[in-house]
Amino acid sequence: MRTRYVIAVALLVTTALVGGVAGPAAGAQPTTESPTLESPTAGSSVHQTDDACGFPLEITDATGTTVTLDERPDRITTTNPSAAQTLWEIGARDRVVGLTQYAAYLDGADERANVSAEGFGVSVERVVDTEPDLVLVPNASSASTAETLRDQNLTVYHFSEATSIEDIAEKTETTGRLVGNCEDAAETNEEMNDSVAAAEERTADLDRPDALYPLGDGYVAADNTFINSIMEVGGTNNVAAAEGDGYPQLSSEVILQTDPELILVTTSDAAILEEEPYASTTAGTEGNYVVMNVNYLNQPSPRSVIESTTTLSTAVEELQTESDGEDGTDDGTNETDTDDGTNETDTDDGTNETDTDDGATGDEAPGFGVVAALIAAVAAALIARRP
Repeated sequence: MRTRYVIAVALLVTTALVGGVAGPAAGAQPTTESPTLESPTAGSSVHQTDDACGFPLEITDATGTTVTLDERPDRITTTNPSAAQTLWEIGARDRVVGLTQYAAYLDGADERANVSAEGFGVSVERVVDTEPDLVLVPNASSASTAETLRDQNLTVYHFSEATSIEDIAEKTETTGRLVGNCEDAAETNEEMNDSVAAAEERTADLDRPDALYPLGDGYVAADNTFINSIMEVGGTNNVAAAEGDGYPQLSSEVILQTDPELILVTTSDAAILEEEPYASTTAGTEGNYVVMNVNYLNQPSPRSVIESTTTLSTAVEELQTESDGEDGTDDGTNETDTDDGTNETDTDDGTNETDTDDGATGDEAPGFGVVAALIAAVAAALIARRP
């Protein structure tokens, strides 16, 4: 039996709550097909050249609406943290005037207006009060939200659901085009693609452990989701991918049948491994789990891809080393710090409705912005054995 171990990555000091649509489980993001490392602009009319980054601009969003910007927007409001995170990455943070409470982990976010509603979702009144030149509305906010904001004479761009790393790259490119930061967006995508390549190389010669990301109440991240892409690039085999698309709710029997060897969690105590059916899986009996940063894992943005694939692929490498050590081919004790420092929050893009497959007990899956409970943030960067 494999020696129990934990790979803990820093979780942040803010709280992760619901945003957008209420649901039964912690937020998850749409996944992807197998990502490629080529320039992910296929099918997009956006081109990252200096000539193409000027204004005025006309561009069609996911609702089929032509969005017109006569000049570079100087006041930008976002309705989901993934959009805010992207703006921070591409050097446009100084022009952000409004964001949701779930982007509170971003440096300087407390200096911007909070446009979250008192309950779930976004307050139209608070968005209007920011007097934005442009409102970025990722998929967790519905098309009707975009239309409601347009009814207030606001310029709104609504993104389609990001279900792959390629989608994230295209979204980043589009965001760069919308705010006039095309070169920064291209550099961000290059960094992300380099990190994806490094993660894949790190685990290329290793066995791929069967893995699962449970969201609570039997909900899991399955096929055609952003989370699935992260898991594939990180060197694991997502056992839920064969059970359906999106975020299906699986029965205990099906979870036991999938028998994951590794479970992804977002709290350092990994309490879910003490619960059934997870406690009776190989991951539960051997104590194999990796703590992922909830802000990064659940938000479809370039930094999320960079940090999550690095964390997961490093964990897979450590798991393989641990296993080899117990077979007498290694000493089996590696300590790895896969944390980047400070960050936290969750919820974002992509309310997913999914068809469940054999053994599923529900047909509607949670999307980003759906969190079951308040997550207390902990800072830890360690690999420790559990007795």
